[in-house]
Amino acid sequence: MNKVKITINSSDIFVPQGISILEAAKMAHINIPTLCKHPDLPPSAACGLCIVKLLPSGKMVRSCCMPVEEGMKIITHDSDIVSVRRTVLELILSAHPNDCLKCGRNNNCELQTLVSDFGIREETFDKYILDLPQDNSTCSIVLDPAKCIKCGRCLEVCQEVQGVWALSFLGRGFNTRFAPAGDIKLSESPCVKCGQCAGYCPTGAILEKDEVARIWEALRDEDKYCVVQIAPAVRVAVGEGFGLEAGTNLTRKLYALLRRLGFKAVFDTNFGADVTVMEEAAEFVERFMHNKGPLPLITTCCPSWVDYMEKFRPDMIGHFSSCKSPHEILGVLAKTYYAQKYNIAPQKIFMVSIMPCTSKKYEITRSDEMFASGYQDIDAVLTTRELIRMIKQAGVDFLNLPEEEADNILGEYSGAGVIFGASGGVMEAALRTAYFLIEGRDMPEVELNEVRGLEGIKSACVTIKGREVKVAVAHGLGNVENLLNRLREHKQGENVPLYHFIEVMACRGGCVGGGGQPYGATDALRRKRMEGLYEDDRQAQTRFSHHNVFVKKLYTDFLGKPLSNKSISLLHARYKERPLYVR
Repeated sequence: MNKVKITINSSDIFVPQGISILEAAKMAHINIPTLCKHPDLPPSAACGLCIVKLLPSGKMVRSCCMPVEEGMKIITHDSDIVSVRRTVLELILSAHPNDCLKCGRNNNCELQTLVSDFGIREETFDKYILDLPQDNSTCSIVLDPAKCIKCGRCLEVCQEVQGVWALSFLGRGFNTRFAPAGDIKLSESPCVKCGQCAGYCPTGAILEKDEVARIWEALRDEDKYCVVQIAPAVRVAVGEGFGLEAGTNLTRKLYALLRRLGFKAVFDTNFGADVTVMEEAAEFVERFMHNKGPLPLITTCCPSWVDYMEKFRPDMIGHFSSCKSPHEILGVLAKTYYAQKYNIAPQKIFMVSIMPCTSKKYEITRSDEMFASGYQDIDAVLTTRELIRMIKQAGVDFLNLPEEEADNILGEYSGAGVIFGASGGVMEAALRTAYFLIEGRDMPEVELNEVRGLEGIKSACVTIKGREVKVAVAHGLGNVENLLNRLREHKQGENVPLYHFIEVMACRGGCVGGGGQPYGATDALRRKRMEGLYEDDRQAQTRFSHHNVFVKKLYTDFLGKPLSNKSISLLHARYKERPLYVR
């Protein structure tokens, strides 16, 4: 790549041609404040905080969208620039509520941090705050448009990255506000509850629906037998809330913590992932080897993707795996298999799932199949962010807890189960077992590196029993749509599919980048979280779901075999076309 020489604050540096001044400043270890620019998103130049001065003219430009040029001389900080940035913040505050103490982003708000950095202690401009009600019409996400600073991040990720177009700007000038397109409720819009808007919002304008108080109440209820499960991606992100590096694996400390919070049994969603692999691999073998269903088979672990497919691409329903997501599988097993084994009345079991995802809050009541035990299989869902708040409320010295083990019979997991939290992990895990079911032996090359990483669409080819199995992985709904278009354009006929097996995750990086994970996710953090999961897989005693002794026992004692009548009634679901807009 060609480089150009520029001068920043009297220091000469060489930077790649075409990058922005903002990016160049970071390379020179200079931080330029901004509220609208996010590393994952293109610049919008909406907030005006990132202004810099060009010499010799003294012209001020927005650094996020101004490319560097040869010989450019830039001042990033002086009294004039600081004064303008301070005024911009004061103008934003004039249209922003003063209820930080009651806000879900208190002490974790980008606006609050910058106001503190600039030492703003008084209100310079008259207040002009729109009287806008909260939209809490969904069970997953709450919109508070009065706190919107009009940065446009939520719109960019919803419209351009995810391709859902549930959010838009309405009105003009001071009356501009964000809302679902058509000024309808979020529950009536095409929203798929992925929560990426909440993850990218710099303030408290978009939050997950908080269930922490409800969980505390359940833990105090002596009539409830509270049990809990943790998703794979949670364990490598929760430490960020306590100052640890992304990717730090806190699995066994989480087991100890959750017992101290009052849960009577602590399970692991990875066990449910191992069961998902058994069912989904069996489905694939039925279709690939015996032509019992169309190819490609497409995974359904992600409820936002399922919602997207039912709304936007119902023509693909026949390709969907009927297997439920891992946490739903563990939920129904807790209220059937576990309840029977330990002689616990299933109606007393209160199952809490701790997930990296806001759409899991929606999934637990999305259809009748989520009540397969005869009761609601999952009673409540907490995001990673909610768990962090709950730990801090409990006053437990989390990081210094001794490590403990999960409760069996629903706690043991294989390496295949844990990599579900990374994009490509579901595919890799399922192929390990599909290979075994077809070949009768374990896959010699355990790791499928071609489907790892953050490339939007990944593909690989594996030979099983002399036949090529072509697989693809897509993450981020915009990439998924591109992959679906490839499938439609494929002209080679039904007997030669473009791919045999496809994994889809709605969020970039998979669950490690879920809409309920700690704020501030970037690709660098996603990679660290993914590596934490892959390291857990490498260290696992077994790396194959079909070798999990407790999964074997589950089928021997309770389910019979994958795709048995009992398995299908408890662990599988159906899909149907849903309207884009609900009235």
